[in-house]
Amino acid sequence: MPDFDPLTARSRAHPDTHQRGADKIARIPVKVERADTRLRKPHWIRARAPVGAGVARIKRLLRERRLTTVCEEAMCPNLGECFEHGTATFLILGDICTRRCPFCDVAHGRPEPVDPDEPAHLAEAIATMGLRYVVITSVDRDDLRDGGAGHFAACLRAVRARTPTTRLEVLVPDFRGREANALAAFRDDALPDVFNHNLETVPRLYPAARPGADYQGSLRLLADFKARHPEVPTKSGLMLGLGETRDEVVGVLTDLRAHGCEMLTLGQYLAPTREHLPVRRYWTPTEFDELRAIGEELGFAQVASGAMVRSSYQADQQAAALFDDAAPGPRR
Repeated sequence: MPDFDPLTARSRAHPDTHQRGADKIARIPVKVERADTRLRKPHWIRARAPVGAGVARIKRLLRERRLTTVCEEAMCPNLGECFEHGTATFLILGDICTRRCPFCDVAHGRPEPVDPDEPAHLAEAIATMGLRYVVITSVDRDDLRDGGAGHFAACLRAVRARTPTTRLEVLVPDFRGREANALAAFRDDALPDVFNHNLETVPRLYPAARPGADYQGSLRLLADFKARHPEVPTKSGLMLGLGETRDEVVGVLTDLRAHGCEMLTLGQYLAPTREHLPVRRYWTPTEFDELRAIGEELGFAQVASGAMVRSSYQADQQAAALFDDAAPGPRR
């Protein structure tokens, strides 16, 4: 094997255990149909190169503490900007996902046992970075009885104990078939400041884009959490460009509001490789502005809509307007 950069995410050095590309999506029920020609990226799609002293500092900190970020695993185009500013979206429960979603570059394979030291390492990293707002997400762990919710809770408690003024947003999987057990874990010191679960796309495209997921189930997860904790904002997001129509997108926004969702992100899908679902079209900045206005008219408290918007991109800025001066943490 060629020399491997020690600052690069570990999963990239182990293709034998971390399936990506064709190996990952070979067994999904709806096969990826490659576009005859790849659409050329328009001029408004621009990302900062993931280089610089700030980027190297964050990568070194992550490797030293055996931590993972979705920024690296999913090849987020905003990695350079976020790492340079000292922020990251932490990916817990390992770097191997039990799902094979063909839009995503997170590796598939057989997950390793949950690391009991991860909550402490995460809390230490957040304290070292001096973060005031943190997004914690995870791979899907269909092998765990609670889908990994208990580990989410352990991470929330550890961070709160170390840096009690840090606000915490969780971006959770769908906990398919384990929703009730999973939601029961988010309570007291393990109650997040924002509860986020992405619908990702319109229901017609679920068989191709989210094999194993259920559109109505994802809506219920958001609604059920909101029913348990009406004081905690709920959030969801969509990626555009997979072949959805404007009316379908508006239909999803309407469904989200009907299920109590208050925060929304809309961004342009960018295929990580040629093996992934192709981009069917690039939505224009004007169209993203129009969707933002529609979201606001529907009653979303916060809407982030733009080509480079991602679910956790500048999440602190989106959430800031929803919080008063009260301290973060569990609400009684």
